[in-house]
Amino acid sequence: MDKIAINQDISENATGQRRAKLRDALVTAAEQTITQQGLGSLRARALAEEVGCAVGAIYNVVEDLDDLVLLVNARTLAALERDLIAADRAGEPAEGPNVAIARLVHMALAYLDFAAAHTPRWRTLFEHRMPAGREVPAWYREQQQRLFAYVEELLLELQANESRVRRALLARSLFSAVHGLVVLGLEEKLQAIPLPVLREQVRFVVNAIGRGMVAPEK
Repeated sequence: MDKIAINQDISENATGQRRAKLRDALVTAAEQTITQQGLGSLRARALAEEVGCAVGAIYNVVEDLDDLVLLVNARTLAALERDLIAADRAGEPAEGPNVAIARLVHMALAYLDFAAAHTPRWRTLFEHRMPAGREVPAWYREQQQRLFAYVEELLLELQANESRVRRALLARSLFSAVHGLVVLGLEEKLQAIPLPVLREQVRFVVNAIGRGMVAPEK
């Protein structure tokens, strides 16, 4: 390899590192804005001032602000995944329907606790919408699917005779039930619900749904 090629490789590597550093700084700044002011306050000019770059430089490292929000959401999903895994590992190590239900309860409560502790970031997962005609990228859908996979794995203990497609639908239904309780409780749509009361409601509902899904003995 001649000197020109070596120098070109070094230059490209340095450029790639600068771009990655800028993108990480922008994601962090966007995350802070969302946490402190909400998704609606996100502005390209303010982000550029925060990280010390030109507005145009933002679009050298991300396609647009929607792309940037997805990167923030990816961080949020990763943090949520870590909490769910920790809650599941803290549960019972044995197997069986009752243990599977208990593990589902642990994960549901961890979801509630995460939403309560990181409400603006959690809310952004559901508030953000891609522009019309633009699909959510595959890498983001795969990250979402990993979270559902934990629930589907536990449902295998309760619905072993059901198809994988059926269990996937049940996992989403169970999530919808828990998410609905969390939204109503934290967003105060109907009335303010103290967190301890909301935790008990989540525990009761997941237990009831889990018992209802246990396959009857033959």
